[in-house]
Amino acid sequence: MGRKLTTILAMDVVGYSRLMEIDEAGTLDVLKVTRSSIADPAITRYSGRTVKLMGDGTLVEFSSVVDALQCAVDIQRELAARNSSVGEKHRLQLRIGLHLGDVIVDDSDIYGDGVNVAARLQSIAEPGGIVLSKQVYDHIGTRVPVRFVALGEQSVKNISRPIQAYSVEVTSAATLPEVIRFREFELDTARFELRQAGERVPVEPQVFDLLVFLVRNSDRTVTKDEIFTAIWGNRIVSDAALSSQVKAARKAVGDDGIAQHTIATVHGRGFRFVAPIENAQSTTAVVEGAKQHAVAMQQALAKKPSVAVLPFANLNRDPAEDHFADGITEDITTALSKNRWLTVIARNPAFAFRGSKEGIRVIGDKLNADYLVTGSVRKAGTRFRITVQLVDSGNEQSVWSERFDRDAIDIFELQDEISETVAARLEAELGLTEQRKAERRPRKNLGAWDLYQLGTAEFYKFTRDSNLRSQELLRRAIELDPSFASAHSRLAYAIVLSMVYFDIAPDQARMDEALAAAERAIELDDQDANSYFTIGRVHLARREYDQAIEALQYAQELNPCLAVTYCGLGDSLAYEGRLDEAIKQFEIAIRLSPHDPFRWAFYSYRSLAHIFRSEFEDAASWGRRAVRTPNAQYWARAHLVSALGHLGDERQAETALKELIQVKPEFSIGFAKEHLFYVKRPDQIEIYMEGLRKAGVP
Repeated sequence: MGRKLTTILAMDVVGYSRLMEIDEAGTLDVLKVTRSSIADPAITRYSGRTVKLMGDGTLVEFSSVVDALQCAVDIQRELAARNSSVGEKHRLQLRIGLHLGDVIVDDSDIYGDGVNVAARLQSIAEPGGIVLSKQVYDHIGTRVPVRFVALGEQSVKNISRPIQAYSVEVTSAATLPEVIRFREFELDTARFELRQAGERVPVEPQVFDLLVFLVRNSDRTVTKDEIFTAIWGNRIVSDAALSSQVKAARKAVGDDGIAQHTIATVHGRGFRFVAPIENAQSTTAVVEGAKQHAVAMQQALAKKPSVAVLPFANLNRDPAEDHFADGITEDITTALSKNRWLTVIARNPAFAFRGSKEGIRVIGDKLNADYLVTGSVRKAGTRFRITVQLVDSGNEQSVWSERFDRDAIDIFELQDEISETVAARLEAELGLTEQRKAERRPRKNLGAWDLYQLGTAEFYKFTRDSNLRSQELLRRAIELDPSFASAHSRLAYAIVLSMVYFDIAPDQARMDEALAAAERAIELDDQDANSYFTIGRVHLARREYDQAIEALQYAQELNPCLAVTYCGLGDSLAYEGRLDEAIKQFEIAIRLSPHDPFRWAFYSYRSLAHIFRSEFEDAASWGRRAVRTPNAQYWARAHLVSALGHLGDERQAETALKELIQVKPEFSIGFAKEHLFYVKRPDQIEIYMEGLRKAGVP
């Protein structure tokens, strides 16, 4: 016997004993039909394994939480549709419970607390309903387009602890036609059957799904990307797999690549179902339903990436040191969870893989994690060596890795320092990786998450044109998902930077639009540190300095590992003349995230603070670091020019000014004054302009 983490689906018939008492033979027949035509095909379709049948009950396991819920939803929808078209004596309803938990494996059977919880959740479901545990709920996110209703803590039989439960609102598909006819064929969507002249035609589940999808979109050409999303979801498959399924679908309906009387290839575009549909009028509802489903699918694509922190390995022989490795793991998990754009897998499911010999891809699939964080701890005396690696579980490639060597006497201080630093660097690296993935994906039929990542990638290029493209992409993301808080927040900051960094003239209407977007982000998610960082930057641009500082300090409370909040607060403090405090904030930002896409700003704003303190050597040093950073914005060069002007280094000032004018030909004293509208103190403006004049800025 062994143990494993799995998703358990428990299902049984509502009022089975009563039904058997009324009509034993008829009830058994209906149960067999339900299993063979609805439950079994759905379980196969979502790669489940039927563990055992127990009279009217069924126990199934899935390696994917998402597949388990989607299977449950399909079963309940299809059964509701079937029940609407048959007499009452032939109707049957199910209850379904779902739980992600640790189970004991004995040959082909599974036992234990995980199975018991799923069974108890099933018992409290409404007829035709689904109830799931918090462990399942936390893993789903937006991957399945359904609504959840929190049921609170439930006390259930034979489980000593209360179970946090959620019910699923299952929309019935009963209003949609169940049989779609074309030529001599019928597609029975309730029974998952393709029939020719009344005889069943055997087809694979994906081939059937492809035919239904094409029929439901027969009013237009569907692209390959749409088919990939509808049939395979987020799984990566090749064009060859699609070609194989299209070929099989054509063969099933007596079509081929030459005749194309049913499925036509639209070269360079996709495919279209061209055979006349006999019940075309009733199929209008199907088409509309498919369109609504497409919208739901797009919103589901606005999903946050998920990351799991696996238990760090203790490489010392002393088991007493395990507590330090576990402490580091737990602290990184907690710190990462403060990034609201990430789904962080809870501690217990991740710790179930302590010492696991399974591959990264398998563990990622079982935890439903896009990324895995692994690491190890080694100690020699008071010296610790901690290694950390971030891996993409889909392709098993390392995204980022680093080694930290520290001397420590206070173990808790060391844990805090390492976990905060690792969490900050992981946040930056994950963001960059998601942006690169979005840029590699086909640009058609993108979901809100991909549009947001593309907008963020354009944002970090720090040019006028990229800023405008960023705003356009972010607005499209918001159109697809109006509740996407991060998109509102990023849009607000892009609008502000268009006035601060680029050629968009500052005006009240744009300021108001930025403030409205930032406030909307907070309305949607008032625990997101990024949203408070953004509204802090908006308040600064509006010269509302106290509100800016207050918002940025609160952002740090929400997420002490978010480096940009320290930079933003340092910048705001500098304009209040609190320069010592400001420079400390810049130091923290640089320490937390030395590879941050905004790091040129960490250096550049620090350079400006040193100019305000008349520390021109330091200002020039940080200015040089800023301009050497990729994607550094032209203000970094301007700060360097001002510092060199004060130093009286004519040769270096002349070179720096040429480089500034090369990237920003219109830069002048007047231009600088106009775009530094947010600087509060006249003495700071004057010392900055004096440096520019000494360097020869026109």
